[in-house]
Amino acid sequence: MQREGGFARTWRDLQVCAQEHGPGAVDVSSGGWLCPQRRTLEDLSSSHRNTGGVSLELGAGGLSSPVLGLQQVQEARYIQQRRQPNSESAAKEQPLAEAVMLGCSLWGSAPPTPVGERRRRAVLLEGLLLVVVFPIQVSTQQLTRCPEACNCSEVTRTVTCINQSLTEVPRDLPHYVRDLLLAGNCITGLQPGTFFSEPPLQLSHLSLSSNCLEWVGDDALAGLPSLKQVDLSHNRLSSFSAVAFGNSSSLIEEVNLSNSLSNTSNGTLLAELLPPRAFPNLKFLDLSDNRLLRLPVDMFSSLFNLQHLNLQNSSLSDLYKVDFSNLHQLQSLDLSDNALKCLMNSTIFQLRSLPRLSSLDLSHNSWVCDCQIEVLVNWLKESDLVVAKETLKCSDSNEMGGRPLVTLDFADLDCPVPTDDQTQLQTSYVFLGIVLALIGAVFLLVLYLNRKGIKKWMYNIRDACRDHMEGYHYRYEINADPRLTNLSSNSDV
Repeated sequence: MQREGGFARTWRDLQVCAQEHGPGAVDVSSGGWLCPQRRTLEDLSSSHRNTGGVSLELGAGGLSSPVLGLQQVQEARYIQQRRQPNSESAAKEQPLAEAVMLGCSLWGSAPPTPVGERRRRAVLLEGLLLVVVFPIQVSTQQLTRCPEACNCSEVTRTVTCINQSLTEVPRDLPHYVRDLLLAGNCITGLQPGTFFSEPPLQLSHLSLSSNCLEWVGDDALAGLPSLKQVDLSHNRLSSFSAVAFGNSSSLIEEVNLSNSLSNTSNGTLLAELLPPRAFPNLKFLDLSDNRLLRLPVDMFSSLFNLQHLNLQNSSLSDLYKVDFSNLHQLQSLDLSDNALKCLMNSTIFQLRSLPRLSSLDLSHNSWVCDCQIEVLVNWLKESDLVVAKETLKCSDSNEMGGRPLVTLDFADLDCPVPTDDQTQLQTSYVFLGIVLALIGAVFLLVLYLNRKGIKKWMYNIRDACRDHMEGYHYRYEINADPRLTNLSSNSDV
């Protein structure tokens, strides 16, 4: 359909033509818009409403209107990218095409305007492109740029900053990072909110080993909702906030604290590192090569999903009152290279009751072969749970020194019959009851034999009390009656 000797140039022109000649008379097969199998304004209107103008293509002649010249080029580009969504050029130019379509939607229904107005709108379109496209490109660059002194791989989603003498965690990490390796630097502390970003990083593995790390502040490791593996080994931690991972429960599954606690560390630091119910999903815990000496009593009370526990070379002298009963998923426990001399009966009972425990390493400890180790030896003889149990030997300097525990014969030690502490306590209570019963029986016997004398003595006490009370009563009557008082005075005269 031609209008005033030329083709319809804009959507508004097509609408005017339809009003003048009817919707079925508009044909845009040459020049202007062209859509396969859609030749009338009614068809074009339906396509425009359903697809927002995306399905409209340029005809062979294109749109020669100066106002829509840039629109033609960018819309043709946009349509080509829609047909090839996987091409690299389409991904780079998609924000530009979307911005152009936004500008075209603002012009599509506008009536023809003078040339000056058209030029002004062309300038406005260019400004719109700069405002929309430029920030998108800058934001994309910020999300994908790699920090200095680091190597980044978007394919493996890894940022490696090893041995770079960094004093703090790099800022503006790329959004795709999943593994962050910061080993071998000089990061001595983690400030609160170190890893906070918007949007949150989807980091799953964080390595801060060999950094001389001394302290970790509140929420220093918060803001990492997908974090599952943390390596803090080979550091000098002396202060660790109980809320370093935030106030909520963490999804962390592996924590490596090997050789990471300072020489002055104690149970308080361990309690800060593993606060109750902070790591419900923890499966692997490495505390090897630390001078722990003793473990907090309830250290493992809330680690219900722990599967592997490494306490090798931790200078442990005993496991007194340490509770292992809640480690129902524990599969391996390494207690080698410590200073253990004996395992208490209660500890052995807890270890035997763990349903999934399949590997227990007790090698290289200072076992004292006396009568107290008999329960441990009997357990070793009947169980295959202990790894290389034949290598466990006595460390005594007497004739038992150097002998394997599984070969000990306690008949040579002349050990007394073992008794349970609870049984001994019950026996003491029974003996005390018998003694008190005998004393009571003797007392009752003495009373029975002296029953007559006791009865006479009680009668004498009763008579004496009666005479004393009568004397008090007589004096009261005299003091209460004035006549008796005068009589008593005259008699005295």
